[in-house]
Amino acid sequence: MDLIISGAQYSKITAIGEKVKLLEKDTGQSYLYLNQGVNAVVPINLNAIIPLIDFNTKDIQVYPPMQGRPNLRKAINDTYFHSKTNSDNIIITSGGMFGLDLLFQSLDIEQILLPSFYWGSYFQIATIRKKKVLTYDSFSDLDNLRKDSKTAVIICDPNNPIGDKQDDGILLKIIENLDEKEIPIIIDSPYRRLFYGKDDDFYQKIIKYKSVIINESFSKSVGLSGQRIGFLHTISPSLKNELSIRLMYTTNGINAFSQVLIEKLLTTEEGKKAITDFERETTDTIKRNIDFLKKHKLLAQDFYKDTYPMGIFVIVNKSEEYLLKHRIAAISLSFFTKDKKEYAEQFSRICVSVPHQKLRSYFTPLL
Repeated sequence: MDLIISGAQYSKITAIGEKVKLLEKDTGQSYLYLNQGVNAVVPINLNAIIPLIDFNTKDIQVYPPMQGRPNLRKAINDTYFHSKTNSDNIIITSGGMFGLDLLFQSLDIEQILLPSFYWGSYFQIATIRKKKVLTYDSFSDLDNLRKDSKTAVIICDPNNPIGDKQDDGILLKIIENLDEKEIPIIIDSPYRRLFYGKDDDFYQKIIKYKSVIINESFSKSVGLSGQRIGFLHTISPSLKNELSIRLMYTTNGINAFSQVLIEKLLTTEEGKKAITDFERETTDTIKRNIDFLKKHKLLAQDFYKDTYPMGIFVIVNKSEEYLLKHRIAAISLSFFTKDKKEYAEQFSRICVSVPHQKLRSYFTPLL
């Protein structure tokens, strides 16, 4: 049969995982999986949440509203936006990657502008949707963008794969400048919420901009990547309408159980405690892991001259091959760049959201 070939490539992150599983089987030795972007310090404890959900109701068993359950959208408005937006500006999606794909389909653009080091899926989704990919080294590079450039800019902060966090003042300035030019700005920062918590007011400051689209996921902030749920926020009526139509004919509504589960986490005392406990233990351990890597000069300091890493990823000054020889699964930084592959081959991206003693035990022989 004839096919329409997407041109995208199979995920190297998944391929490395499959390779390591074979190595474990062949050698009988265990490996440390730092190739995936999953919080693995502790799971979020849902034991007190599940009894609050009645599975024998229409909430679970019937098609959910296309834009998402009203109660969940209100809970997101209250929690993420401090009730400062309209719940109708929020659209529930089946995770951050799906939200990006919806945007790449819907926006009338020819190219996507990414940081010089970027999450590989940005490139692959853009390839499938026939969008050209360009990169920027710093936010100052965005000053010269023209109003009619047919370009959307992605801001991922803290960055994946680097893990560096830019000053919010710098972010707000570039967002204002791009909005004045009516250039779509996709804020895709799923790691921010985990570290900033409920008092973060950054989203409140940017929801007034017509060109800003927020793409969020509950995968990182509450550790539920398996539920495949997130949301988009936009104040553009035409974009909201188009996204809702595309959601209708691709999903017929986002999984009802995952919507009810997130709603209970955001609105009940049991849920709020579960999130707080998960955030505290996860972020405390991530900080210990980063401090350990920095202390023993394993952190690639070239990437953190003016910033300290914040997020679930960091860059270490060891190659993917070197780490694999020491039973550590990682991804070469060259996988996350379009123009700096040769330079990036000497570094690796690792996930630092793992138990501290486990990370320490695998990295100590490298010292």
